Amino acid sequence: MPVVIAHVSDIHIDSEPRAAERTRRVFDHLDALPADLDLVVLTGDIADHGRTAEYAAVREATATRHPLLVCPGNHDDREAFRRTLLGVPASTGPIDQVHRTERFVVALCDSSIPRQDDGFLADSTLEWLAGELDATPDDVPVLIGFHHPPVELHAPYVDRIRQFGEERLAEVVAGRPNVVAFLAGHAHTAAATRFAGLPLLVAPGVVSTVPLPWEGERSVHLDHPPSLAFHVIDDQHRITTHYRCVV
Repeated sequence: MPVVIAHVSDIHIDSEPRAAERTRRVFDHLDALPADLDLVVLTGDIADHGRTAEYAAVREATATRHPLLVCPGNHDDREAFRRTLLGVPASTGPIDQVHRTERFVVALCDSSIPRQDDGFLADSTLEWLAGELDATPDDVPVLIGFHHPPVELHAPYVDRIRQFGEERLAEVVAGRPNVVAFLAGHAHTAAATRFAGLPLLVAPGVVSTVPLPWEGERSVHLDHPPSLAFHVIDDQHRITTHYRCVV
């Protein structure tokens, strides 16, 4: 059986009902599926302002019967994220998390920089990631996720605040036969490209869609339906991605 992972990003829940309703629509769609997903991955910008009350609303909006793994984005606050969303003591260090099974591994790296919009993987995060990869057999596929894409997507605003220092990440994954792909959010547009010789798969935004330069002058679309990605890993460790709108 293939591994099936739902990839959701950029829910930006705030004090207004709109973002929470759109997020709940996505998770209701996932919970109504006839089969169990192997994992739901949520790649950052969870709370729009990083407030405790927003994370409390996130817990309700993202409640699901499927396993869920979440990493922060540039809109998130690490202390409130840990305390309210994860239920662990607050601290300011990177929030790096792993979901490990016999069939697959997903490692989510915290690419956020407190009080900045661009991204960077701390040395401690790269050391943690290397350790997780060392602990994973070569025949177990690994997905590596974070909020900020480590390459340009030809979307000028996002490219200015992407993940930098990406050559350090490329060094960590070099020669690792079990790394299948990278997952990211941040761009509010579905995208697929390559990084370090592997697929880089960007989830669309739930709260809004950012148009590309050749699509016109409008800065953001609030009327497009929320969307998500499904990543499928087969027995040969090939990955296929399907993008879905939730109407």
